[in-house]
Amino acid sequence: MRVAYLDCFSGISGDMTLGALLDLGFPERALRDGLAALPVGGYRIEISREERQGLEGTAVKVFVEEDKQPHRSHAEIRKMLDGSPLPERTRGLASEIFERIARAEARVHGVPVGKVHFHEVGAVDSIVDVVGVALGLEALDIQRTYVSPLPLGSGFVRCAHGTLPVPAPATVEIVKGMRVREHAAEVELVTPTGAAIAAVLAGPGHPPMPPLRIRAAGYGVGRRELDHPNLLRVFLAEPAEGYEADEVQVIECQIDDMQPEIYPHLVDRLLQSGAIDVCLIPVQMKKGRSGFLVQVLADPLEGLRISEVLFQETTTLGVRFSRRNRIKLKRRPCEVETGFGRIAAKWVEGPCLGGPEVRPEYEACRQVAEAEGLPLRKVYDAVVRGGSASPGEGRPKKGRGKKRKRSSHE
Repeated sequence: MRVAYLDCFSGISGDMTLGALLDLGFPERALRDGLAALPVGGYRIEISREERQGLEGTAVKVFVEEDKQPHRSHAEIRKMLDGSPLPERTRGLASEIFERIARAEARVHGVPVGKVHFHEVGAVDSIVDVVGVALGLEALDIQRTYVSPLPLGSGFVRCAHGTLPVPAPATVEIVKGMRVREHAAEVELVTPTGAAIAAVLAGPGHPPMPPLRIRAAGYGVGRRELDHPNLLRVFLAEPAEGYEADEVQVIECQIDDMQPEIYPHLVDRLLQSGAIDVCLIPVQMKKGRSGFLVQVLADPLEGLRISEVLFQETTTLGVRFSRRNRIKLKRRPCEVETGFGRIAAKWVEGPCLGGPEVRPEYEACRQVAEAEGLPLRKVYDAVVRGGSASPGEGRPKKGRGKKRKRSSHE
């Protein structure tokens, strides 16, 4: 399956997306033939190579050659697409993108969706961009698309409705529910058309990029010269099978004024409260003070609860949040037959390992070592040998039972 990842480090617009797809190998002839099937004229397309801050990509410019172009309504654009000979997937995707824009405009201006006139968004260049992107995804056989967090920019932008704040109100409506971030540039980085393309392609929840194997990269050139490369980068990739992927929240704070005896209790409290893992990292802080960086991994939905534990149990006055993507080896609990009986372990698999491995569970091994009066490492070795002697035969544990604390090896 072919996958695309839109790396919107400088935002996204319709022409940047189309340029990046052309840069990836979408044939120019296929674009022009597809657009010729629409009853839209009075324009020409110029496709060229341009450079931004030393990086080269493909630029797409649409020049309107007829002074008067109609302000097409959403209903007119949808009727035009439905009646065209374009491939079904292309028609459906383009219609969905225009629908997203129309609903946003309707909310902002307080009019029914059917009465929305697109002005700039429904102009010839936007029809070219939206339909061109849909044609490009079809031509490149891209089945799934992921999108990075969108940098919204700041300042003001002039449009048919007057001077509006950046991001434009319609853009704000479109990106609701998506992951966004700040950007220092006082310019519109995410246009309504670009936002709608990103929203429709990312899908519900705007999931982060999973593990991928990148095969190619394309660059779409933005119109403005900025103090950073004004480009949209699109990766063409394939899923990296065999790994699990998710997103975690990293919660951390630095402490230099707390009694050391409290830290073990703090770690226990955090794990009991649902933390995935906890690290205490020695740091040198201001005024020459030694302290600890408390770093907690948690489910993104548990961030507030974990933060409250830190406020209750430590002297910190604030915590920091960040989101991280991670990939994991597949694992399942099992029991391995050893000379000391069956001992709990994890059965671990992944494409980089060359085969399944058994990883001993610390607590189970510790209990056996204490009961038998043996060094812990000998029990560990027995579990590894037992797993290697009977590959695939470690029995999964039945039932969940009482939830245990996660070990530092997870």
